[in-house]
Amino acid sequence: MHISSLSNPYGIGTLGAEAYSFVDFLKKAGQTYWQILPIGPTGYGDSPYQSYSAFAGNPLLIDPDMLVSDGLISEDDSDLHLLSVKDEFTSYESLFAFKKLLLSKAYAKFHTSASSRSKYDFSDFCSKNASWLDDYALFMSLKESYHYEMWLDWADCYRLRDKAALEEYSSHHKADIECWKFIQYKFFCQYNALKSYANKQGILIYGDMPIYISMDSADIWANPKLFMLDSDCRPTKVAGCPPDVFSPTGQLWGNPLYNWDEMEKIGYSWWIERVRYSSTLFDLTRIDHFRGFDSFYAIPAENSDAVNGEWLEGPGMKLFGAINKALGSVSLVAEDLGFLTDSVKQLLKDAGYPGMNVLEFAFGGDDSGYLPHNHSKNSVVYIGTHDNQTAMGWLNTMDSHEKARIRQYLGLKKHCSDEKIVKGLIRAAYASHSDTAVIQAQDILLLDDSARMNIPSTIGNGNWMWRAEKGAFTDKHAKKLRKLAQTYYRLPAEKKKGKPVKISLAKKSVGETKEESVVDI
Repeated sequence: MHISSLSNPYGIGTLGAEAYSFVDFLKKAGQTYWQILPIGPTGYGDSPYQSYSAFAGNPLLIDPDMLVSDGLISEDDSDLHLLSVKDEFTSYESLFAFKKLLLSKAYAKFHTSASSRSKYDFSDFCSKNASWLDDYALFMSLKESYHYEMWLDWADCYRLRDKAALEEYSSHHKADIECWKFIQYKFFCQYNALKSYANKQGILIYGDMPIYISMDSADIWANPKLFMLDSDCRPTKVAGCPPDVFSPTGQLWGNPLYNWDEMEKIGYSWWIERVRYSSTLFDLTRIDHFRGFDSFYAIPAENSDAVNGEWLEGPGMKLFGAINKALGSVSLVAEDLGFLTDSVKQLLKDAGYPGMNVLEFAFGGDDSGYLPHNHSKNSVVYIGTHDNQTAMGWLNTMDSHEKARIRQYLGLKKHCSDEKIVKGLIRAAYASHSDTAVIQAQDILLLDDSARMNIPSTIGNGNWMWRAEKGAFTDKHAKKLRKLAQTYYRLPAEKKKGKPVKISLAKKSVGETKEESVVDI
């Protein structure tokens, strides 16, 4: 469940009180990980996979109430109250405009009244993150001055990064550029505090790293030679997937592709820094579209679909060898879904990263590798990911024969309800051989496709908009999940001891506990 899906009175989930409450729920439920989506500033289509930066944090996730507590915004601020009328602000665009206004006010207050210690911390943050922050803040200031048009539509002197023009702009917009840096400072103050709290509660943050970078990003604007662009900084080839039975014209993602020859010339330093940075943000990171490191589908940029593309060779173990040499052991998971060639499988084996199993792909009639009895230990199992239907939505599309096959596999009664099947799938994920099991929040809550997070290769459709209702995650859910974790040796204490143990749940206050009885999911 992404942070944006938390309940909140400000139109989108934030790093505030509800996030801390969710950590408490996870602890009570005997969980180990909270998996989130990419945390970068959302760009085109509001997708966290199309971000203005591979390094920056999303300003929308900054919690306004914490800004009030910091003394940077008045609790009587009229814009704060407008933002809190959540029914009127369902679009990311509206949320962004109001959040930017509030954050600009917070910066003005910080600039005039912050303590010397706070200003030192801000300066220290800027210094330590200058490698990406300077370009990002300048990029966002320019982007705002161009009413958020894509940087390819800027004046040539800015688009092509004329040094004199950028220096003159920076001199005249110093305060605005610093404001964008301050926004990042506040994001990471709040994010790091939440992560520290989660880790102290025994909850690890499982993050997500998109393989590709948005064309409309500070990263490509600042490093054009590292991507497949022409001399005018226009993409020559873009990313996507070839046609298949699900998509007769393929998937045209549109992200510029990496110039792996140039990446190799600099020792893959850009990727090494990206992985290093991710390892400080997250305790575990999923790398999206792992097969693209073995070979990737390249589509001419002028094409309107993905029919006429070609497969090109990726960096393979040269990249991961460089990462390992520079960083040592890093905690990564490979998103290895879809059609995998023998060379992709070998790359995953050589890299040693866990792959993924998705139960929604498992019941096609043969002895699929996605069925729980076939999972390897070094893997992560899901019922579905953010790109799939919810389990209830998936079952709603099936005929009786398909459901009968799933019931038979799960050992369920012949005519049991779809809710029972979803609960059986959750149990099957916990019982699988995979070292780690991740369940979508929507499946815990037994929600249908109205709560689906994303439909790939589409814009709109409610993508990225789902939010849990306040109080959705109850003690009853926590008890059931904890019982499953205990039954299948997934409680951290049990993994160490190798045997199930009785762990009680706090009922009213710390220290006041009561022994559980067995509860079926």
